[in-house]
Amino acid sequence: MRIILIFLAVTIIAISLAAADMPSSFYKAMSNMKNQDTLCVKNYDAGASITESYTDFEHLEKETKVVSRSYNNSNNGLDTTRGNASLEAHLDASVIGNSHIAWQSKDLMPDHMGRHAIYSHVTDDTTGVFNIEKYIQLWSNSTLGSVRLEWLPCG
Repeated sequence: MRIILIFLAVTIIAISLAAADMPSSFYKAMSNMKNQDTLCVKNYDAGASITESYTDFEHLEKETKVVSRSYNNSNNGLDTTRGNASLEAHLDASVIGNSHIAWQSKDLMPDHMGRHAIYSHVTDDTTGVFNIEKYIQLWSNSTLGSVRLEWLPCG
């Protein structure tokens, strides 16, 4: 009977300690943590990558949609061409803080030095209170003028 009472007392003490408030140093450390939200998507068949990162933000509302497609029409396993691979992203965010949005496209086949030629590399860093709306399309098999954008006129 005495062992049961000791076990019951230890259990009650353990439960009360677990339910006790955390020390103020814990809350101070938690409030000093930096907020971070990062997304990185790579499509190796298209040779494309997109990074969306938000840090040290007080407010972040975002909606991100990324579509990555990879397919080769030749049905040949030895064919290393890109086919019709693509990476598309639609970013829409309202931020109080910092943002880093970057994308790049590169050649899949290395040159004679083993390096991949970079076709484009764009970085957009912002700080403050701002809204971002971007639509990024990185296609592997397109030529200049093959993509046509329609713009609405200003009224």
